[in-house]
Amino acid sequence: MIETKRTIIVGAGLGALYAALKLAPRPVLVISPETLGEGASSAWAQGGVAAAMAAGDTAEAHARDTVTAGAGTASPEIAQLVTDEARQHILELTNLGTPFDRDAEGGYVMSREAAHSQARVVRVKGDQAGREIMQTLIGAVRKSPSIQVLEGVLAQGLEVKNGTVTGVWIERAYAPSGATLIRSPAVLLAGGGSGGLFAVTTNPPRIRGQVIGMAARAGARIADPEFVQFHPTAIASGDDPAPLATEALRGEGATLINAAGERFMLAVHPDAELAPRDIVARAVYLERQAGREPALDTRAALGAEVLTRFPAVAESCKRAGIDPVSQPIPVAPAAHYHMGGIDTDALGQSSLARLWVCGEASSTGLHGANRLASNGLLEALVYARICALGIEAALGDIVVADEIAPEFPDGDIAVNEAQLMRLRHAMTDGVGVVRDATGLKSALRVIADVEAHACTETMRNMTATATLIAAAALAREESRGGHYRSDFPEPDPDMAHRTKITLQEALKIRARALED
Repeated sequence: MIETKRTIIVGAGLGALYAALKLAPRPVLVISPETLGEGASSAWAQGGVAAAMAAGDTAEAHARDTVTAGAGTASPEIAQLVTDEARQHILELTNLGTPFDRDAEGGYVMSREAAHSQARVVRVKGDQAGREIMQTLIGAVRKSPSIQVLEGVLAQGLEVKNGTVTGVWIERAYAPSGATLIRSPAVLLAGGGSGGLFAVTTNPPRIRGQVIGMAARAGARIADPEFVQFHPTAIASGDDPAPLATEALRGEGATLINAAGERFMLAVHPDAELAPRDIVARAVYLERQAGREPALDTRAALGAEVLTRFPAVAESCKRAGIDPVSQPIPVAPAAHYHMGGIDTDALGQSSLARLWVCGEASSTGLHGANRLASNGLLEALVYARICALGIEAALGDIVVADEIAPEFPDGDIAVNEAQLMRLRHAMTDGVGVVRDATGLKSALRVIADVEAHACTETMRNMTATATLIAAAALAREESRGGHYRSDFPEPDPDMAHRTKITLQEALKIRARALED
């Protein structure tokens, strides 16, 4: 066991690194399962950061779009708080060296994405925003003497005493080991969402709900776990994870067609390809279920420019043997972003004392039932700053802390990959784009069985999050945003509220489902 005065930050994505910089010169310890920049969803983000930077746009308009996309459960107050701060964070990232796309007059080049009333997504090199922002932050973190990074280390549990988080259990991420405890006066969880719990996902392999499950098992309250966003245009190449065809392509005029060449979104929604993500994802899913082979057609809108303006998409197509200049890109919905997570208040504080959360692991109320495109990176930036302020206020004066060199006991049990794939397929099959009671109960049975055979804390963290998602989805007998029940296809006005649930409550729902 190690005692430290450093604030522990679990995660290595945008929220984690931005918070670490905001806390400097306060001593910080970043727990990263990968080398910085690897394995974080932030680095894979293609679209950019939503912010009202253009003349004629306002934070108020951005907030309205956010609440509208949230399908009745987004918090107007949190939406306004976040959008009010957006501009200052774009300017700060610019000052740090992020090479945002600029026009000849120096203005920011912006894309329009689904459900935005105008173009307001600030981008880098077309589809390189996440990677470039991360590289900028990594450079700043590496230069900061107050920030220590432990790479190749995985958080697997929280120590809690009398409702207060007092430390984090860690183990080696790749070499087998036992766990060791680091005690700290403050913990910030910024370890990502849950998309990798599904067999078809755009998320990096490490993003499988471990951080949410870890907090839930420690007693933290969870909010909105049933609301998972499925990106409508993952490239259907058979890769795991599935490469993403950014929504910015549709903002530039790319269309969704089926095997007959029909633009099927025209009959689904007035905004066609730029309808809210949940609507587009369901339409693509139904086309695939009907065998009509949905595809994203960039030929008329972009032609050969797709190769230079969207290099990540071009490279993914090349690996899959697709020529987007002459061929439509086959697409499928994939688990992309978890609107739910660890419940926080407006200051980023969880229901457990001394535990803050930011980014996709949190549920602040910003996204409601359906996240507005490119609000994910924005929320991580805003709440990284807010959490840093809360930690500073709680800890008082800055102290000096020694470097930490943990020693790990022996251990040789790894996550069972066969059981993990059972879990992921059960989530895609039963808790996917279209759900019903039969499929959800089937998924809960598989989750319970996988959990019963789990030999690692990491697997138990995954099954905890999977249970929360499926149980809350079973309890919400309506359709709203990213949660669509074919047996309850309409929204219920009486359920236009957020879900607040503990793991113990989710386990009771699961137990009743297993009795049926």
